[in-house]
Amino acid sequence: MRWKLLRRRLSVSAPRMIVRSHLPWPLRWALAAVVLGFSAAIALWAFELGKDIAGLDRDLHTEVRELRRELARSRSELGAVQSVANTAESLLRAERTALEAVQQRLRQAESENLALKADLGFFETLLPAQGDALAVRGLQVEAAGPGQLRYQLLVMQSGKSPAPFTGRYEVSLVGTRAGQAWSQAMPVGGLPLQLRQYMRVDGLVDHPPDAVVQTVQVRILDQGGAVRAMQWASL
Repeated sequence: MRWKLLRRRLSVSAPRMIVRSHLPWPLRWALAAVVLGFSAAIALWAFELGKDIAGLDRDLHTEVRELRRELARSRSELGAVQSVANTAESLLRAERTALEAVQQRLRQAESENLALKADLGFFETLLPAQGDALAVRGLQVEAAGPGQLRYQLLVMQSGKSPAPFTGRYEVSLVGTRAGQAWSQAMPVGGLPLQLRQYMRVDGLVDHPPDAVVQTVQVRILDQGGAVRAMQWASL
């Protein structure tokens, strides 16, 4: 009987027996994580090795360097263009300012030209008649304040190249004062006068505030005291 049992256990038809080792779950998870990490490291190393073998990484670095150099060159060119644009804008503003100044001077010159033409026309109307050596033209008198008159006149000599004239002029006032006839002359000697072709003369003359001036007379005298020209103006 024992022999049968022993032969049955040792024969092929004997029942199978499985031997299993029991591991805790945390240890199993840790072992799985180590295996996965090791596999990922091997895969990454294989990928980097493949890139180095194929030369892709070197080409990528070279292209990045070229792009950076191109970007730096573009920035430099942009700065130069911006500087040229700023300079051109400054020059344009300066040209506009200069043009405005020239236009203003041109308008001023045109205005002065018109004034000179007006003065020339006025002088032509005041030219003395043919044969008059010396004449007074354009005598104007106006009140400048109580007891004061302002006068203005033009003394002219005829001819293209007249000799210089040296003499004096006197201003006399005629009117009434306190209901009676009144007159006033400049002190003896008058005021000096020197001209060659023409000369504009103006000034102020004082008189008593209560006097009523009706007529103003201007006389031009030479060095010998002879009257060479005379002009009247009424107020």
